[in-house]
Amino acid sequence: MGAPSAGVSELQFGAQGLGSKFWTLIAATFLAFLGIGTVLPGMALHVVHDLGGTDQTVGFVIGTFSAVALVSRFISGPLADKKGRKLAFLTGLASCGAAGLAYLSPLGLTGAYLGRSLQGFGEACLYTGAAAWAVEAAGIHRSGRALGFVSTGIWGGISAGPVIGQFLGTFERAAALQVIAAAAAFLLLSRVEENYTPHPAEGPRIWLPKSMIYPGLAVGFNSVQYPIVAGFLILHLAQHGGGGPIAFSAYASMVLLSRFFLGGLPDRLRPSVTYYLGMAGMAVGTAIIAFTPGPIASIAGAAILGLGFSFPWSSVASVVLRGTPSHRHGSAIGVLSAFYDLFVGLSSFLAGILANHFGYQSAFLLALGGVFAAVAVGKLVFVSPAK
Repeated sequence: MGAPSAGVSELQFGAQGLGSKFWTLIAATFLAFLGIGTVLPGMALHVVHDLGGTDQTVGFVIGTFSAVALVSRFISGPLADKKGRKLAFLTGLASCGAAGLAYLSPLGLTGAYLGRSLQGFGEACLYTGAAAWAVEAAGIHRSGRALGFVSTGIWGGISAGPVIGQFLGTFERAAALQVIAAAAAFLLLSRVEENYTPHPAEGPRIWLPKSMIYPGLAVGFNSVQYPIVAGFLILHLAQHGGGGPIAFSAYASMVLLSRFFLGGLPDRLRPSVTYYLGMAGMAVGTAIIAFTPGPIASIAGAAILGLGFSFPWSSVASVVLRGTPSHRHGSAIGVLSAFYDLFVGLSSFLAGILANHFGYQSAFLLALGGVFAAVAVGKLVFVSPAK
């Protein structure tokens, strides 16, 4: 099937709905991120104990993933648009499998850096391919629901992966499982037929269209809280009655469940409504964590934060994809993801400085500031009543 016009493409994809092709994409996404997650628990110990690195080396090795992923977003989007969503997805899976082999190689720290680089490039390609393909397979009018299920596959794999990696006992076994999971996803996806014809080139490519700046900023400010919760929630609550691991589990579980069961709300309600409801939940949850001591309140706050965090991404992405020709969906998703990566990296760095000088509460105040900034930028994204 070609893409002569957005209307024809949407009609054809929409007729397919959430069928076997769609669920195969979600299963492949889950397997890919399951493999990525398996190596996370043992990475730091592997770098220090097995490879002779320092704590600083650990930071550089882990940070390599984000840096490469950020740059790769501007490669994966055009790849998905010019060569097809399937090729982008398969390229990402192959790169993630190669990352596992790099971890198992006798290259020492070079292998660790190479593995993280391959994994960053692979994650960028497979997510762009998966998200664009899933939206088109489900139909553009189900974009919120489709993206919710893609996120469920990601969060499910990232959540289960570390548990399995810890159970395997060694980093080498976890890396081997990453290779196996990527290979299984590759074989599974190879059986899925893609009917996609690239659109003819329309002049020079604009890497950052002006129309993507406000949506990108909305996604970016919304993501400020994520590295803060991941890095400082447990430490912050240890000073205020404990309950940190349970609070983080409540946060992650709420994100996973709400994206699975409620991911279609931006399709049934105006995306602006779900966006601001999500931001309200994030503001309330972050404020509870920052200002209310005690494990019970903090666990409740983390759950509310996770519920709120489930909606802004799909709300913004739905508006962007509905206003973007289908042959540019991959590039649009790549740009939004690049903003996410950029803000996660910057906020992680800034939160560390604030926490070191002013305590963990200051990091959550930064997260709250990100929420308010996202609310302000949202007014520039959802500018018409239909949005």
